[in-house]
Amino acid sequence: MSFQAYLDAIEKQTGKTPQELLELAQAQGFGPDTKAGVIVDWLKADVGLGHGHAMAFTQVVRQGAHIGDKHVGTTGSHRDESDTLRLDGIAARES
Repeated sequence: MSFQAYLDAIEKQTGKTPQELLELAQAQGFGPDTKAGVIVDWLKADVGLGHGHAMAFTQVVRQGAHIGDKHVGTTGSHRDESDTLRLDGIAARES
């Protein structure tokens, strides 16, 4: 599953775009210096995410929309088309 697919699954589950969730996290005071476990606990308790999806979104909270290019342009199961994640939601990509 690509990183973007994780974000899409989170959006489908919560009804919130990644950007909306990021803003909620920032309103909680979470950012680049927040420990991952704190963010994961919040995402699991308040947002209802499972551990894997919470860990994936924690990266967005701590590092933003840019991801490493290890899987960009590859053919593996974790491939991504870009090293920049779309946070504006599924509908924005479909229009």
